[in-house]
Amino acid sequence: MALMTWSDSLSVGVKAMDDQHRVLVGILNDLHTAMLAGKAHTITGELLHKLVEYTKFHFACEEELMQEAGFAGLAAHHQRHQELTREVELFVGRYQRGEEMLNIHLMNFLRDWLSHHILEEDREYGTWINRKKIG
Repeated sequence: MALMTWSDSLSVGVKAMDDQHRVLVGILNDLHTAMLAGKAHTITGELLHKLVEYTKFHFACEEELMQEAGFAGLAAHHQRHQELTREVELFVGRYQRGEEMLNIHLMNFLRDWLSHHILEEDREYGTWINRKKIG
């Protein structure tokens, strides 16, 4: 059972970013499946690491696209990316040290973080970029 399902309602209208958002949703669902199956700590740890690394890659791509388009909200968006990355890395660190269990609360946090970021924060640049015909 998927924790989060991609749909057109999550689209920001920029194909490259939508494709990357789909990958993030897929990693989140793989992590959820591993948690439900009670997979070994190393497997879920690897998936958490993959989620963090792909998120960093994705944020860099977004910011490059925003810079190319002259998006006025780039500085604020970059700041939000840094905050989100730190927040997720704290969870991952706590998990790897055994302080945090990979549970439904953490999964819901990750899902809500991803959907909120896409639906509310990324939509802003999607409209701008589409007007500029970039991406």
